[in-house]
Amino acid sequence: MKNLAILVGGGPAPGINGVIAAATIEARNQGVRVLGVPSGFKYLLLGDTTRARELSIADVSRLHFEGGSILGTSRENPTKSPERLQKVAETLKALEVTHLLTIGGDDTAYAATCLADVLRRDIAVAHVPKTIDNDVPLPDDVVTFGFTTAVNLGKDLIRNLMVDSETTERWFFVSVMGRRAGHLALGIGSGAGATLTLIGEEFPGPVLSLQMLVDSLEGAVIKRRAQGRNHGVAILSEGLADKLDPATLGSVERDGYGNVRLSELQLGRVLKDRVTESLRSRGIDVTIVAKDMGYELRCAPPGGFDIQYTRSLGYWATRFLLEGGNGAMVTIQGGRLVPVPFRQMLDPETGKVRVRMVEVDSEAYRVLYAYMIRLRSEDLCDPQQVRRLAEAARMKEEEFVARFSGLFAANGRK
Repeated sequence: MKNLAILVGGGPAPGINGVIAAATIEARNQGVRVLGVPSGFKYLLLGDTTRARELSIADVSRLHFEGGSILGTSRENPTKSPERLQKVAETLKALEVTHLLTIGGDDTAYAATCLADVLRRDIAVAHVPKTIDNDVPLPDDVVTFGFTTAVNLGKDLIRNLMVDSETTERWFFVSVMGRRAGHLALGIGSGAGATLTLIGEEFPGPVLSLQMLVDSLEGAVIKRRAQGRNHGVAILSEGLADKLDPATLGSVERDGYGNVRLSELQLGRVLKDRVTESLRSRGIDVTIVAKDMGYELRCAPPGGFDIQYTRSLGYWATRFLLEGGNGAMVTIQGGRLVPVPFRQMLDPETGKVRVRMVEVDSEAYRVLYAYMIRLRSEDLCDPQQVRRLAEAARMKEEEFVARFSGLFAANGRK
C-alpha cells in the first residue's frame, strides 16, 4: 500500500493547511494512506514513529480556511550531518512511507534536496514552496503562497499606524520580516503608501553600515519637516540587519539552520535611538516608536487567492508524486504544473537554495521608489531646496550637504 507522509518546516505562512488538505483529499481519493508528521523533522530525527497520525478527508475538509498548521512546524535541521539525514530516512522507512511531501521555505527545500539524495528511489520526495518572504527561486511573476495574504494584512496594519502617526505627530519605524530579501517589506510599504521603505537590496555590497541607515531615516524625517509634516511611517526590511555586523545590534541567537534570529536584534529600536539622539542634539524634538511586524502575519487565515493557490499546489504535488515524480519542487506557472528539479534550485557557489532578491533596477521597483518621501540627489543640487532642508535640520547648508551626500555615492540612487 502507498503511504504519503506530509510535514511542514520553517516559519508559518497563511495557506499551509490548504496544501495539507488538498494533498490529503487527493491522496485518499486515490486510495493512498496519508500520515501527518508533526513538528517538521523533529520527531523523525529522534526515531519516534508514534507521533505521526493518519489523516482522513473528514479531518481536513474545511481546513483550507484556517491559518497556522494542523501539523505544527519546526526548524529542526536534518542536514547538520549525514547521520541525522540517515536517521530521518530510517524513521520514514519504519513508518512504511512511500512518498514524502515537504512544505517550507528555502531551508526546508534544502533539507528535502539532501534527503532525496539519501532516499534515492526508496521514497519519492516533492517539496511545496512556502514563505511570506517570497524569496524562493521562482519566476518573477510567481509568488510563494502566504505572501499575498501577509501583504494585504500588513497593509491594513500600517494604514492604522499612518493614521496614528498623523493624529499624534510621531514617527513609526516598523521592522518587517524578510531574512535576506525585501519583498514583504516593499509589498506592505507600497500597498499602504508608507513614507518610505528601506530594503537591503538597495544597498550594494555584503556589508552595510548602521550610519547609512541612520542617515537615510533622518534625511526622510528632515524632508518631511521641510514640507511642514512632523510625522511618518518608515518600513524597514529585516534583511537590512542581515547585512550589518551582528555585534552592532547586541547578542546573537541562531536557529537550527544557523540563521541569525533577526527578529531578536531589535533593528527598529536601535535606529530609533540613533536618529532621535542625532535630531535632539540639534534641538529637534521628535517622537519615534519602534515596532516589529511579522508574527502577526504568519498565521492569519489565508485570503481567497492563497486558498485557491494552495489547494492547487497540494493537489498537483500529490498527483506529481503518485504518477512517478520525484526530487522536485512543485510550482504552478501560468496555470500549469511545473516541477523544478531540486538541483536546479541550488546556488553553485554556496550549494544552498538560491534566494530570490528584489530587482532594484526594475521598472516596478522604480515606481515604488518614486513615491517614497526621502532625500534624493536632486535635493542637494537645488540651492533653494538645500536652504529649506538645512533650516529644517537646524544645520548649516554646507554641513547638511556634507552629511547626506554620502547616501547617493554609496548606493547609486538618485
